[in-house]
Amino acid sequence: MSGWRLMADGVMRVLRTSTVRVLDGRDLEAVHALLDRDPVGNVFVSSRLRAAGLDPLRLGAEVWGYVADGEITALCYSGANLVPVDAGPEAVRRFAEHARWRGRRCSSIVGPVPAVRGMWERLGPVWGPARAIRARQPVMELLAVPRADPDPLVRRVRPDELDVLLPACIAMFTEEVGVAPDSGDGGALYRARVEELVRSGRAFARIEDGRVVFKAEVGAVTPYACQVQGVWVHPDLRGRGHAAAGMAAVARFARTGIAPRVTLYVNDYNAPARAVYRRVGFREVGEVMSVLF
Repeated sequence: MSGWRLMADGVMRVLRTSTVRVLDGRDLEAVHALLDRDPVGNVFVSSRLRAAGLDPLRLGAEVWGYVADGEITALCYSGANLVPVDAGPEAVRRFAEHARWRGRRCSSIVGPVPAVRGMWERLGPVWGPARAIRARQPVMELLAVPRADPDPLVRRVRPDELDVLLPACIAMFTEEVGVAPDSGDGGALYRARVEELVRSGRAFARIEDGRVVFKAEVGAVTPYACQVQGVWVHPDLRGRGHAAAGMAAVARFARTGIAPRVTLYVNDYNAPARAVYRRVGFREVGEVMSVLF
C-alpha cells in the first residue's frame, strides 16, 4: 500500500510501496488478465495455470506476484522452470532476491531476454555456473494456413505406440538440452509426461515400420495459442524435406483442433530449423533467453 511521508524539503509526498508474495486462488482473475495481454509470450505459464490454478500442490509450483500499490503488475512462475512475466527492472530485482532467499529449485530460467538477463546477473554469482546459456531464442508464430504442403502421413500418435515414440523423444531432448531426460528417476516422470501428451492427442508423428521418421508435440495450450515443442527428424533421414512437411501437418492439426495461434521458440544458431519454420510460414515475433542448470 502507499503511505505519506514528510520529506526533507518539508513537502508531504506519497511513497509507492511494493512487495513480492506467493499468489493464491483469490488472485486468479487478476493473474489471467495479466497473462492474456500477451497470449503468445505467456502461453506456457497461462497453460499451466488454466490446468491447475494457483494452488502450489496441484500446480507443482508457486507463482509469485510483484505487487505495487496493491496491484499485481508482474509474475514469476517458480517450478521446474523459473519464468518471469511482464517483469520490469524493479520486479526483476525483487524476484531475484526472493529466488535467492528460497534457494535454487529450478532446472532453468526461461523468459523474455531483458528479464532473464537481469535475474541471471543477480543469481549467477550464487547459483552458477550455468550448464548452458541460450542468450537469444527467437519466438516464432504462425497465424495463417501453412505455406508448405503438409505430410499426409503425419498423424496423432496412438496410445499403443508410446514405446515407439518415447526413444525419439529422449533422443530429441538429449540432442537439444545436452542431458538425457530419463537419467534421474529411470525415466518414469518423463515417460508419464510423454504419455499424457499422447493421451491428450497432442503428440504427432510419421511412423514407418516401427521407426519414427518425424515427430513433434503441442505442449502448452490455451484458448488463444499453443506451443509446438520437441520437433525432431530421424538423423538418417534429415535433409529430405520431412521437417517442413511434418511441421506443416502439425501446424494444420493445431490450428484446426487445438488453438488458433501456433507458436514455438528455437535457438538462434539453429539456422536449418529457422529456415524450415519460415518455409512453413512462421515469423519471428519476439525472443527469449534460457539459462540451463
